[in-house]
Amino acid sequence: MVLVTGSTGHLGNVLIRELLSRGEKVRAMILPGERIDSLEGLKVERIIGNVLNPDTIDRAMLGMELVYHLAGIISIVPGKNEIMRKVNVEGVQNVARAALRARVKRMVHVSSIHAFRREPHGVIIDENTPLALDAPSGSYDRTKAEGTRVLLEVVKEGLDAVIVCPTGIFGPHDFLGSHMGQVIKDFSKKKLHFLVDGAYDFVDVRDVARGIVLAGEKGRRGEIYILSGNQITVKELKKLVQDVSGVRSPGIVVPQRLAMFFANFIQRFYHLSGVKPRFTSYSLQTLSENSVFSCNKARNELGYSTHPVKETILDTLVWWKMHHRLHSRTTRSLKNKPSLIK
Repeated sequence: MVLVTGSTGHLGNVLIRELLSRGEKVRAMILPGERIDSLEGLKVERIIGNVLNPDTIDRAMLGMELVYHLAGIISIVPGKNEIMRKVNVEGVQNVARAALRARVKRMVHVSSIHAFRREPHGVIIDENTPLALDAPSGSYDRTKAEGTRVLLEVVKEGLDAVIVCPTGIFGPHDFLGSHMGQVIKDFSKKKLHFLVDGAYDFVDVRDVARGIVLAGEKGRRGEIYILSGNQITVKELKKLVQDVSGVRSPGIVVPQRLAMFFANFIQRFYHLSGVKPRFTSYSLQTLSENSVFSCNKARNELGYSTHPVKETILDTLVWWKMHHRLHSRTTRSLKNKPSLIK
């Protein structure tokens, strides 16, 4: 049996689907009170736990052969620095030490491409790129780099662990509505779209899930593997989404400086309203910087491969449509059901 932390998230539930398709028995660690829509209908053992509570991790580890650690916090808006660092650094250390105590055969830790230092344009970022340990304290990049470093320290103590670093994930089974999922849904609507200059590397969530499993099977102890996809501009992404959806609508490209000005303003509004901004200063910076990543190591050593972007977009839009229909049908059924409360 294998353990998956972060099981209810986008990548977590897709990884579980991949594992189940391979005949694996899965134990899903779930936070107390967490939504479990993404796990409905999946034959998994559920256990309540928290990566910040070592006792619950020890209980979850009992009888496990392999641990996939996905639990983490991604934040592109300021204000979550403390809890993000706790989960992304202390949480990794807690899970790694619990795995060492439980003598699991292997741990696969899902870090991020942002764990690596941001290199200038013209430089290919691969596994030899230094970790972003010099990034601003409390930033997402810094927490992912430090989480990677603490795991490698436990590897030195005897833990068999492998690390994977995905780029921007998107694809079907996006129950919670990820940032990229919302962008794709938005581009499929007939309206005026405000676009920004820039590009990034996006990868199918199913490719990452399969890459994680391959890392568990074939990865070398203590090694890092980049799981990237295809670099694409925001303008190209909109065109692909509209080609697939059959929608045609205009778009206005907003210069980086102007977009950054509005992003800073919108971030202040977010703290007052709670409405998540589509673009933030962090995401705009990411789109403007070097995003040429190499996954050659994963391809050569693990047999990693990727879907074409257009295929992923099609599958994502089809899934959103089916999920919306199912959700609407369930909601109508519940509304029409006689109440048992007098």
